[in-house]
Amino acid sequence: MHLWLIGMMGVGKTRVGRMVAERARLPFHDTDDEVVARVGCSISELWRDRGEAAFRDLETDTVVRLAAGPAAVIATGGGVVLEPRNVAAMRDSGLVVWLEASPRTLAERVGDGAGRPLLAAADPERRLADILRRRRRHYARAAHLRVSTDDRDPDEVAEEVWKAWTAS
Repeated sequence: MHLWLIGMMGVGKTRVGRMVAERARLPFHDTDDEVVARVGCSISELWRDRGEAAFRDLETDTVVRLAAGPAAVIATGGGVVLEPRNVAAMRDSGLVVWLEASPRTLAERVGDGAGRPLLAAADPERRLADILRRRRRHYARAAHLRVSTDDRDPDEVAEEVWKAWTAS
């Protein structure tokens, strides 16, 4: 059974995912890294040159491929929940955990948003709040479990996720 980590950029999916994968002695995958490896350019370059739709298609291909593979811990891109096929593949193949944080926490973690196509705005915190408002219902529908990362050490979050995953 896979462990899928969903949530906004900057919430800690990759960091927590690596920690849980190490503890479980399972492979770790990051869907954004998988897309980058496949296309040979950054996500920002992909969005600029081929557009968001091309990125989302590659993201879905990656989710479906990983869902069919051996057990792993998988951190996803923040918008993965916007595509129903992704949600179905994740829910059917494992536990989906929504790591959540406030827009203020997210903005502190991502800084000025350099290299993040969706944060090409003057006020990253406001932009993050807007994105979160639009995605919140998608995250809620996709997730089996919600875990807050606000004011928490990544070790604490990883421990909570680990316990939930091993109990499921």
